Amino acid sequence: MMQAQTLELVTDDEGFLLNPDDWNDTVAGELARKENISLGPEHWEVLNFMREYYTQHRIAADARFVIKFLNEKYVGGTGRARLYRLFPYGYMQQACKVAGMRRPRAWSTG
Repeated sequence: MMQAQTLELVTDDEGFLLNPDDWNDTVAGELARKENISLGPEHWEVLNFMREYYTQHRIAADARFVIKFLNEKYVGGTGRARLYRLFPYGYMQQACKVAGMRRPRAWSTG
């Protein structure tokens, strides 16, 4: 009988990856599980967009870029609502975390 292997992630105290280049589909699944998110096709569209942006610019995409991407993909200007339906605890707190971004330094916790 095989035992499930536990994935060891190197994260900060809040669960953000310390090295975004460690990210892959398996890591995303584990990060999402810790956020109580079951990844579906729409989540992967957002995550893949964010990762592509990161690869090109070496920084996390601002939420407005992700909302613009969703508005162009889904007619009706529902990008913001769609993003927050997929990641209900917020773009930075959940979407960036699951996409393997580092926690932004200027981010206020209060």
